[in-house]
Amino acid sequence: MGRSFFWDRIAKRYSKQPVGDEATYQKKLEVTREYFQPEMEVFEFGCGTGSTAIAHAPFVKHIQAIDISSNMIEIAKGKATTGNIENVTFSQSSVDEFNASDQTFDAVMGHSILHLLDNKEQAIAKVHKMLKPGGVFITSTACIGKPGILFKILSPIGKLLGLILRAFTEQELEDAMTGAGFVIDYKRQPSGKSKSLFMVAKKVE
Repeated sequence: MGRSFFWDRIAKRYSKQPVGDEATYQKKLEVTREYFQPEMEVFEFGCGTGSTAIAHAPFVKHIQAIDISSNMIEIAKGKATTGNIENVTFSQSSVDEFNASDQTFDAVMGHSILHLLDNKEQAIAKVHKMLKPGGVFITSTACIGKPGILFKILSPIGKLLGLILRAFTEQELEDAMTGAGFVIDYKRQPSGKSKSLFMVAKKVE
């Protein structure tokens, strides 16, 4: 069973769900746009149904957005067509499979995705190579910390469905970023029950 199975199955339902915390989402968009310029080339992996890429499209030159789920990508393409968005290119791919020359992008986004990868360090290192000097890697990541018993029980079932969830702390994520050569330029600590850490990491020039 392929890893896209889970996401293909839930794509339509996922696309109809409202944002869980609209105020926090808007704040993330606002902070992200502080780093954007009109001439920028942007890459997003794990783009889902394309809402974030489409929201940022007016502020940059072009966004290349990928997702492992073909159903998610089809919905994203439909949204772009409906909204007359012409500077976002959606395609099906994983970040592992995606090929890009070194120093291609000014910014890379990876939201709600690093905790779903087999090897976050490998993905972070690849993003670092994709970015131009001074480029930014903008992420929002579930930092679960030490996995509980329920997590351990459900994890094998998730793998069968194509859903992998990795447990790591905020500090471990930050260490992975700095270990790859990034400096942390901005981070928004989780509040309340949320474990999602929003971070902007900059490639040292």
